[in-house]
Amino acid sequence: MIISRTPLRISFVGGGTDLESYYLKEDGQVLSTAIDKYIYVTAKRQIHIVEYKYRIGYSQTEFTDCIEDIQHPIVREALKMMDIDFPVEITTFADIPGGTGLGSSSTFTVGLLNALYALKGQRATKYTLASQAAHIEIDLLKRTMGAQDHFAAAYGNINIFTFKKNGVVMVDPIFYKPENKLKIGNNLLIFYTGIKRDASKILESQNESAVENFQVLTKMKNLVQPLSDTFTQKISAHKFGELLHKNWLLKRELTKKISSSQIDSYYRKAIKAGAIGGKLLGAGGGGFLLFYVPKKYQNAVINSLSDLHYLKFGYDNYGTRITYYDQTVF
Repeated sequence: MIISRTPLRISFVGGGTDLESYYLKEDGQVLSTAIDKYIYVTAKRQIHIVEYKYRIGYSQTEFTDCIEDIQHPIVREALKMMDIDFPVEITTFADIPGGTGLGSSSTFTVGLLNALYALKGQRATKYTLASQAAHIEIDLLKRTMGAQDHFAAAYGNINIFTFKKNGVVMVDPIFYKPENKLKIGNNLLIFYTGIKRDASKILESQNESAVENFQVLTKMKNLVQPLSDTFTQKISAHKFGELLHKNWLLKRELTKKISSSQIDSYYRKAIKAGAIGGKLLGAGGGGFLLFYVPKKYQNAVINSLSDLHYLKFGYDNYGTRITYYDQTVF
């Protein structure tokens, strides 16, 4: 049996420039971090006398002898890509529900591919895992999304991802000062709004206005370097919160589906209680709200959003990993 563990992510600035509608005209760029909330995938090779060749367990359970009959689209395409033609059981568990803005589908795809490579006794680079996972979701399943989440899940830690016109993704780790990374991390709070949404539908709306949004997205991308500097230079960490706020104001211009009166109300409450800045994570519409809050105001912000679920989190430094490996088949 193989178990992979793959982190979810928080995207800070530049989101949306990883879509083809942007980076085919100009390089896209995103700064994000992986966090210590995970999706686990188990994959077990079975003996040939099982009742069904493929057993897939997630929010429902599937049994079938034919890959094409598998209803879970990512599992189906991953098994085809990896040429898994032997009996296998796949099960997945998650720390956080899907559809909440932390890149869960991309994280699952990366973790599944990592487990399947291990099941075949092979190793794949992080770049291979990320690019193949993006190929499954974007090219094969035709989902409107960028590739930033796949790379964040594969690599872990804090990175700048640059998306080139030729499809190449450049991965540049942030050479942070440990004290800066710690202070910023200690001042970040996230809250679950309880609203789940389909990110692809929001991104489709954004894509429909790609020409009109180009300059706004460029302004969002231009926040990547200043935000990176808060990790690497002697700059007040509070600058991080100010940049998050600028990014949020720009992001709200992309489509009316990004926010709502309810989300705006939560945001205003947090700012009034002492948050310097924040943003809705992922494509928008729901999921998690992220805020930068100095220590002395954190209790006030948590109390002001008491009807939301406050989630403690930390950084993940490793990306997708195989945490258990046993190829014994009885």
